[in-house]
Amino acid sequence: MATDYDAPRKTDEELNEESLEDLKAQHASKTATSVDADQADINENLELPGADLSDESITVLVIPKKADEFTCSRCFLVNHRSQLAKEVKGQPICNDCA
Repeated sequence: MATDYDAPRKTDEELNEESLEDLKAQHASKTATSVDADQADINENLELPGADLSDESITVLVIPKKADEFTCSRCFLVNHRSQLAKEVKGQPICNDCA
């Protein structure tokens, strides 16, 4: 973008007035825009807290713990043996909890 250095410069007041007008115009354009169809679809799929989910079923695939994994006795997460920090009273503790 070329700059004309010979053009008269604006004062600080003129710059502030222009920026204030620009901000007002931007604010007005943002509030005047309509709601996206995608946004409306998202709102329809939201579940409210306390919603009745008694007729819903959840299917989860449970993978058994492997021989080289352990369950941390503090956070109860299954980790690889490389994450074992120590054992306290025979209970394994991971690096994150140690």
